[in-house]
Amino acid sequence: MYQIYPRSFQDSSGNGVGDIQGIIDRLDYIASLGVDGIWLSPFFVSPMLDFGYDVADYRAVDPIFGTLDSFKKLVYEAHARGLKLIIDQIYSHTSDQHEWFKESRSSRINSKADWYVWADPKPDGSAPNNWQSFFGGPAWSWDSQRQQYYLHNFLSQQPDLDVRTPAVQEALLDVARFWLDLGIDGFRLDVANFYMCDPLLRDNPPAIYPQEPRPYRYQRHVHDKSHPDNLAFIARLRNLLDSYGARMIVAEIEDDDPIARTAEYTNGPERLHTAYNFVYLAAKGVPDAAMLSGPLKDWNERAGASWPSWAFSNHDVPRVISRWNSELSDQQRAKLYQALLLSLRGTIFIYQAKNWGCPRPMCLMIAFKIPRPFAFGLSL
Repeated sequence: MYQIYPRSFQDSSGNGVGDIQGIIDRLDYIASLGVDGIWLSPFFVSPMLDFGYDVADYRAVDPIFGTLDSFKKLVYEAHARGLKLIIDQIYSHTSDQHEWFKESRSSRINSKADWYVWADPKPDGSAPNNWQSFFGGPAWSWDSQRQQYYLHNFLSQQPDLDVRTPAVQEALLDVARFWLDLGIDGFRLDVANFYMCDPLLRDNPPAIYPQEPRPYRYQRHVHDKSHPDNLAFIARLRNLLDSYGARMIVAEIEDDDPIARTAEYTNGPERLHTAYNFVYLAAKGVPDAAMLSGPLKDWNERAGASWPSWAFSNHDVPRVISRWNSELSDQQRAKLYQALLLSLRGTIFIYQAKNWGCPRPMCLMIAFKIPRPFAFGLSL
């Protein structure tokens, strides 16, 4: 699968922002690569504080990328070239500009009052627990209008949906049906193990050996994500896609034990078809035998019949030839790492321009609205 990040792929209008028509213009080239299909990163209406992963309208194309008609044309033209098309779906959270959140925060008695994770403060007025945002700082923000805290595992402008609420599940399934009815071939689910948290909102215990020197990694994330109840909603999504015939559902899994969690989410007929994690995406340094073979050995020993997915680069991390050191040239490393990736058993995801051997571009950080690039090392 060939991942396209619309904003930085192909600009057809000359305004400096990639768009859907630009993707259509490059379909012949993409098909010539021999890939089976395209994973299209978010193109929905969004304030773009997280570059589209803060969705303000699940059913509308952001005007900077095109229109719903241009998206329909993309589906048609991709299929005409034998290319499948899967799209991102972000069900863990929305933008705070989404109409659902605007209504939810307006009072404690409205029709969407329980659509997000709200909690009262502790007696001293502090946050409900010690959970941390993945992007830094507490995972709770105070809302003066509703007089409660709301959960946000990422930016404070990305409030977490309460996917335990039956009406939320139905609304998200309706969103999925909307895009499936337009002919897309499946979904890539963003942070799929973040949909549900501990209903008791218990504190996370401390991590014994933090993986990184930042507050998020100082905790064991046993209560703020990967709750067992989440799998029931995953089953509903899988059953919905199965009802449409040959459709694919793949997810991103972020966890302290990525192999085990990925296997849990993919092992069985009511689980995801496949999922990927950050074992290679987060890897840095010299790609020696231990670094490369360790995840494969771990997967083979622990994942059972689950089907793996692998990626060395994507929009969340610097490109692999910028992360994995070697005395080889950029082009030599690109060919070597691509050959290695394509030799792995599983579904392979190739990030746009990786086939060119393109290193991480120099980015003017001042152009970004929020400091997410520093949190993830954003790769354009």
